[in-house]
Amino acid sequence: MARKLIKKYLPDPSSVKDNRFLKIFGNALHDPQLWHLTRYSVAHAFSIGLFCAFIPVPFQMLIAAGAAILFRANLLLSIALVWVTNPLTMPVIFGFAYYVGTLFFPEASEAFQFELSWEWLKTSLGEIWQPFLLGCFVCGLVSAIIGHAAIRIFWRIHVAGQWKLRAAQRNKARESSN
Repeated sequence: MARKLIKKYLPDPSSVKDNRFLKIFGNALHDPQLWHLTRYSVAHAFSIGLFCAFIPVPFQMLIAAGAAILFRANLLLSIALVWVTNPLTMPVIFGFAYYVGTLFFPEASEAFQFELSWEWLKTSLGEIWQPFLLGCFVCGLVSAIIGHAAIRIFWRIHVAGQWKLRAAQRNKARESSN
């Protein structure tokens, strides 16, 4: 069930292999482990995708793809989960990451006044980069750990439920045959 649910929303592996941006990985994309949906590959993909979502650089998907290849996680899920940070959620997520970073740099939060302009970005980036990047790292690490654990727990509960269902069906078949 979990595997079928995930496969339902993922694109075809051949279309991903033909993607012009992922061609830089060459033959590494032909590793079958990158396309399997196992408890380990999905949990690793969640860790990679959620961690890379908090990296404040363009082309996060390439970083996630490289990490998925390196750690042999499910490539499609790793890339898809990066889109947790999209143009709609990015201000909230990165604002929260900055707030988390100011917990480690309290003096940075005192002088912070946000203004949506290029001039503000040029003058204030030097003051906020340390708490911002630390907050991104902490949020990415925490979300990766929670995502990994949640998938492992969900998968285990789902498989145990399937075992119980099959056992009940076998018992019902035995009772009806007697």
